[in-house]
Amino acid sequence: MTRFLLRRIGLALLSLWGVATIVFLISKLIPGDVARVAAGRLATPEQVAHMKQVLGLDQPVIIQYFQYLGRLLHGDLGTSIITHQNVVSDLAAVLPTTIELVALGMLITVVLAAPLGVIAAANEGRAADVAGRIIMVLAGGVPVFWLAIMMRWVLGSLLGWFPISGTNSVGMAPPDVTGFTIIDSLLFGDIGNVADSIGHLILPALALSAPFVATLARIIRSNMMTALKSDYITFAISKGAPRRRVVLRHALRSSLGSVLTIFGMQFGWMISAAVLVEAVFGLPGIGSYLYQAIFNQDTFSVLASVFVIGAVFVITALVVDLLQIVLDPRVRHAQLGAAA
Repeated sequence: MTRFLLRRIGLALLSLWGVATIVFLISKLIPGDVARVAAGRLATPEQVAHMKQVLGLDQPVIIQYFQYLGRLLHGDLGTSIITHQNVVSDLAAVLPTTIELVALGMLITVVLAAPLGVIAAANEGRAADVAGRIIMVLAGGVPVFWLAIMMRWVLGSLLGWFPISGTNSVGMAPPDVTGFTIIDSLLFGDIGNVADSIGHLILPALALSAPFVATLARIIRSNMMTALKSDYITFAISKGAPRRRVVLRHALRSSLGSVLTIFGMQFGWMISAAVLVEAVFGLPGIGSYLYQAIFNQDTFSVLASVFVIGAVFVITALVVDLLQIVLDPRVRHAQLGAAA
């Protein structure tokens, strides 16, 4: 187990190095002069040259690369040329909103995808299956940003069922303790603020979760259909076991192996997909931060945001691998046996 764990951690570190290298190369391919943007539009050539020295851009590329890796090892993602603050501080302020949005989106994904996939598989070829597949196609085929705009317009503006922007109503923001509005509201025992915070996240979370509901439901349906045709399920039904019990306790349980992998990776995918959703709903998360950084040509903020999103993917993959080892004896035997 220790050998397997060390190998997985080593691969994760190697992947993070790869992400960092790609981000650095992107920084050299992005058009525009970072030093001029940092110095300001009215800066003189001397001021631009001085800014290049300050930012280390006058050094050879290979030296810049190793300096960049050294800063990463010390947790330094650079300084925003717009806010003039360390990008780590900026990201620490916006990440809680994105994490709350993604967490709610993942909860909605499970609540909708699991029954949709199970019902479709249990009624293969019938009306419920056809209806389920139509829903999956529609949910998976609609662009997230278009769905977000339509939901904001119809459910928010026209019907007024949900707030259409921000994380809290005016005057209802809780004191900032953790940065997570829902958790901060709970810490102060303010249920009204909790409901208000969740209400502001419902529409963006629904829009964000739509394609992931379709993906997860299709996988559950496919795995369930395979499991329901297996010999042990057929034997259990022939022995008189209730079909509902067989479907939920045996077929569903045996279908969750690949589902866990996909569901775990959806955390990273949702964070990257949150860019457009946060921009539509005016949520102050990493997506809006990245959007504003791109708009303002804030190169260091853009690169830091991309690196953080890539790091989330790598760490999520590592956690999912370890969870599968713990929860699935078949995967544990295969992986640990191969590592031995």
